Amino acid sequence: MQVGVPKEIKVREYRVGLTPTSVREVVAHGHAVTVETGAGLGIGVRDEDYRSAGAKIAATAADVFATSDMIVKVKEPQASERALLRQGQILFTYLHLAPDPIQTKELMSSGATCIAYETVTSLTGGLPLLAPMSEVAGRMSVQAGAYFLEKAHGGLGILLGGVPGVPPGRVVVLGGGVVGTHATSIAVGMGAEVVVIDRSVDALRRIWSQFGSAVTTVFSTRDAIDHHLAAADLVIGGVLIPGASAPKLITRKHVKHMKPGSVIVDVAIDQGGCAETSKATTHDAPTYVVDDVIHYCVANMPGGVPKTSTYALNNATLPFVLALTDKGWKKALSADVHLSQGLNVWNGRITCEAVAAALNLDYTPTAEALV
Repeated sequence: MQVGVPKEIKVREYRVGLTPTSVREVVAHGHAVTVETGAGLGIGVRDEDYRSAGAKIAATAADVFATSDMIVKVKEPQASERALLRQGQILFTYLHLAPDPIQTKELMSSGATCIAYETVTSLTGGLPLLAPMSEVAGRMSVQAGAYFLEKAHGGLGILLGGVPGVPPGRVVVLGGGVVGTHATSIAVGMGAEVVVIDRSVDALRRIWSQFGSAVTTVFSTRDAIDHHLAAADLVIGGVLIPGASAPKLITRKHVKHMKPGSVIVDVAIDQGGCAETSKATTHDAPTYVVDDVIHYCVANMPGGVPKTSTYALNNATLPFVLALTDKGWKKALSADVHLSQGLNVWNGRITCEAVAAALNLDYTPTAEALV
C-alpha cells in the first residue's frame, strides 16, 4: 500500500502523522511511504531522517495525496486538503465531526473512507487513540490556566498553589476521565485545592483511590455545578461523549456568576465545547473574555508540545496503521471490532451513529460497509 504523510497546516500545528521510526516499521512490512517535505520540522525531524527510514519526499501536499492509497494525519483535514481527497482513498486522523458540518459534508462528497482516531475503542471501553492526546491536554490545561490567572494576563492574580499563610487557588475539574485525571494530577502537584465533578460514581471512586483526600470528589448534579463553578478560580472542562457533541455543562448564567478574572479551559472544544460561551481559538490567539471570565479554547492544545504529542500519538496509532496497510481497511475493520468503531464516513455516508445524530444526518451501520 502507498501511505502518505502531508505536513499539517492547521494554525500552529507542528505534530506529524508518522515519525521516522513509524515509517521504518511500515516500510519493513512491505509498504511505501511518501512524506511531504518539511512535515517533521516542527518536532525537529529532517527530510533526510525520513529518507533514511525508507520514505520518499514529495514537494507538495498535492503530490502526497495524488500518489497515496492512505493518508495518515494528526488534525482534521483543512478545506484545501479535503479538496485533494478522492473516491476510495483512506483517511486516518482525528476528525471531530460532530460540531463541524462543513467538514462532514465535504468528506462525504469526496467519497473517501474516513477513519477517526477519536472513536476507535478498546477492550476496556476506552479510546486508545484519543487517550494520549487527552493526557497531554489534561496536563497542559492546568499549566495554561495558571498562566492566565496571572494579573498580567488578565486573571485574578493568584498563585494556584498559594504560599504559607495564603490559601491556594480552587480548581474545578468537570469530568473524571483521562483529561480530568491528568488535570487533577498537575493541579494537586501544584498545591491547588481541587474539586472533581463527574456523574459516574466509579470514576469518582477511581479519582479518590488515586488522589485520596487531596481531592474533593462530587457527584454531578445541577446544584453541585452551580455551587462549585461560582467558587472556582480555574475550571477545566474535560467531559466527553465519544463521537458526539460535548454536553453544555457550563451555561451563560454560570459564567455571569463566576469570579471576574477566573479562567475556563475548555478541553472539550474539539467536540464543540462544554460551555455555552465557548468558541474554538488558536495558539496565536488562545483566549477571549466573556463577562470578565477568561476563556481558553484552543482546539489543538497538544500541538503546542509537538515532540511529546507526536511520539505519544504514534505509540498508539502505529499498530492500527500496520493493520490497515497489511490487511486493507475492510479486512482490518472486519477483524477488529474496536478499529471498526473508528469508521465515520464511507462512500458518502455517515457510519458513526453519534455523528449522524449530532448533525441530523442519515446513519449507515458500519456492517454495511464491510460486506
